[in-house]
Amino acid sequence: MYDYVIVGAGSAGCALAARLSEDPDTKVCLVEAGPADTSPNIHVPALFSKLLRSGLDWDYDTHDEPGLNGRRLFLPRGRVLGGTSSINTQIYIRGNRLDYDSWDQPGWGFDELLPYFKRSEDNEWGESEYHGAGGPMKVSDNRSRNAMSTAFVEAAVEAGFAANDDFNGESQDGFGYFQLTQKDGRRVSASTAFLHPNMGRPNLTVLTNVQVHRIVIENGFAVGVTGERFGEELTVRADREVILSAGAYGSPHLLQLSGIGPAQGIAPLGIQVVADLPGVGQNLQDHVLIPLVFPHEHPISMIGFGQPEHLEQFGAGHGPLTCNGPEVGGFHRTDAGLPAPNVEYLSAPVAFVDNGLGVPVGHAITFGPSMLTPRSRGALSLASDDPTVKPRIQHNFFTEQADMDDAVKAVRTALEISRQKALSPYCSTLYRGPASESDADIAGYIRAYTHSIFHPVGTCAIGSVVDPELRVQGVGGLRVADASVMPLIPRGNTNAPSIAIGEKAADLIRKGTTA
Repeated sequence: MYDYVIVGAGSAGCALAARLSEDPDTKVCLVEAGPADTSPNIHVPALFSKLLRSGLDWDYDTHDEPGLNGRRLFLPRGRVLGGTSSINTQIYIRGNRLDYDSWDQPGWGFDELLPYFKRSEDNEWGESEYHGAGGPMKVSDNRSRNAMSTAFVEAAVEAGFAANDDFNGESQDGFGYFQLTQKDGRRVSASTAFLHPNMGRPNLTVLTNVQVHRIVIENGFAVGVTGERFGEELTVRADREVILSAGAYGSPHLLQLSGIGPAQGIAPLGIQVVADLPGVGQNLQDHVLIPLVFPHEHPISMIGFGQPEHLEQFGAGHGPLTCNGPEVGGFHRTDAGLPAPNVEYLSAPVAFVDNGLGVPVGHAITFGPSMLTPRSRGALSLASDDPTVKPRIQHNFFTEQADMDDAVKAVRTALEISRQKALSPYCSTLYRGPASESDADIAGYIRAYTHSIFHPVGTCAIGSVVDPELRVQGVGGLRVADASVMPLIPRGNTNAPSIAIGEKAADLIRKGTTA
């Protein structure tokens, strides 16, 4: 018996487990479907692509996407201690102040969340108005600095855009190098930051290789979870609360398997309805990337990494093996009247094709817009009452015309950046580009080659599924704390916001707001 059982050792779950177990009188059990994060490929930033579709990846995909020519898109999610923070590209972005203020939920505005961002952070720049020092999560400058990355930033400035050396500071607009969740050039995941230093706590139990099948609910209260470990059934009981931190796909999936969700979707599968919550699995949002790939002959891309001298450099904490992929980027507004950026440009010194699953065979640079404020909404639903069957996921990318209109403008801006002098050594040839720069041809390219950039949120949103204390409506002893509770997707990468949610959830629980 534990006081708290947390399902999912990802960005939010690791932070939550570490904070709750700071009280030696509180017994915490963190349950993770995947194994320990011992694979060397996790900790070498440049090898993140080797983790995709491996045993450390849930390897989801979408259903046929009507706005993308019926294509199915690859949706990786970490299935390992650290969750997706163990397989991502380590970009440290919080989003825009407007994002959190627009949630319009008590306790969740930017000014109220900033202390949680800072509490997690140990930025090598030191403490300031916008940054923290001394927290578990190391944040540092890029140690690779590929020449193509520097050229991309220079080209954006040549095209008339501002430079920005801190996307998490006063202003988000502009172009520059990203800060990363790294220390001495090695990945810092939620696991290495929050779990590894605290594994010796006698009141913290971490169970790996446990696929949770359902929440155990008795008399309207969550009292534990049941699942399978190494082929045997396992039940873990919670005396106080069960907290789902299984992510924007995993948390709504588990709720629905447990009878919590839209009755019309779960009852026909023979699942007893515990709470009819139509919002579970709805409101699914994500960022897409529209990649433009420029092959060239300069031997400086990521495919040349791994030489003996590079291994030696990595051991010293620098060099190309510290490359996180998209080293640089920028935030831009497709219309001057917008209140905040609606595009994040990402640039990586490699040919990033076929959802990141293609094998680069030549040197290249890839960059393009990631659309930050989608109006299109998707949904996650059960495909079966068998908990080992993956859910049905449909994002409905670009089913709202306004999303396509913004994306066409963003691609046109990326092409303009590609024509600047700084990028001329690398961008003379465009691989598989739009047939022309007409709206129709750019839209056709977008529908053919857009992919997810892997930031799903919103499927257990505050206000429709959980209350501002993250308590699931209609069921006692149950909360959700992960990216699924975000009512609107932030303007940027979602790792840092997910950790902040875990941090805040710990305070909500410790303050005695009983679920």
